[in-house]
Amino acid sequence: MNKQEWLQYQRHNRHLSMPILSFPVVQLLGITVKDLVNNARYQALGMKKISERYPTSAAVTIMDLSVEAENFDAEIEFFDMEVPAVLRRVIDNCIDADKLAVPAVKQNRSLIYIEAVEEALRLIDDRPVFAGVIGPFSLAGRLMDMTEIMMNCYLAPDMVHTVLKKVSTYIINYIKEYKKAGAAGIIMAEPAAGLLSPELCDEFSSKYIKTICNNFKEDNFVFCYHNCGNTIPLVESIVDIDADLYHFGNSINLEEMLKLMPRNKIVMGNLDPMELQNGTMESVRSKTLNILEKCNKYPNFVISTGCDVPPAASWDNIDVYFKTIQEYYGITGI
Repeated sequence: MNKQEWLQYQRHNRHLSMPILSFPVVQLLGITVKDLVNNARYQALGMKKISERYPTSAAVTIMDLSVEAENFDAEIEFFDMEVPAVLRRVIDNCIDADKLAVPAVKQNRSLIYIEAVEEALRLIDDRPVFAGVIGPFSLAGRLMDMTEIMMNCYLAPDMVHTVLKKVSTYIINYIKEYKKAGAAGIIMAEPAAGLLSPELCDEFSSKYIKTICNNFKEDNFVFCYHNCGNTIPLVESIVDIDADLYHFGNSINLEEMLKLMPRNKIVMGNLDPMELQNGTMESVRSKTLNILEKCNKYPNFVISTGCDVPPAASWDNIDVYFKTIQEYYGITGI
């Protein structure tokens, strides 16, 4: 896949949404979330079902922000109908940070997720497959505890940087394995950076992501930055990353963000994913239309969900989301 051709294709076909939609396939497959996150075949079949059902611009793997932490020996709790969670921190002090080793990538569930990309590519041949990875500050926060890392940005910044350097090395290695498996791009989720001030975001998140991004400037690989936090105050730092496209959550006014973002960068978002679980078909249609009507005048806007769609989301609501987009752009057939 040529990156620039795909980006142009997405600009010219804005009815092709790219929501972060994966976990609800457990309902279609008759399995649990625990089954899904531990089985590459289930993940690939889920991606195939979504690609057959909806006109998306790319097939997207699961956005599971516990996978990378597990490889750093974090304890993970699994659930039947919720995404996995990191139970407790593995870094308490500077000694722990210094001793932290960069693990091999192809072990535990990271290997399963890489295999899921390979399997998905055998099933899906009409659109690119994008993998998901966590951002460095968000991963470090899971290893150190979010409250602790926020305080340590002030009290022990050297310790935080020690961890960030190691997790960034791991993330680069992980993305390389995804690329070898055939992924045409990645979506990097860095939600924890939304808690930072602009200065701290630049120091502890964006500069590391920029380094990671610079490792993947090839013509055939797309780098998408996702942050569902309060990103408007962070826009300068985020833009400096120079990602190929940006994906924002529903905690911001997306129209205001579009005013601030460079026109040469695609900006995606930002329907509240919980609306697809808790809303009605009428409310989903209304809120989807509201975003389209406010943001469609910006030629670099593409509608999406603001974050990962929860496992218990209603397929009727998801259907309405896609149907509303198609009708808005005058497309028939869904």
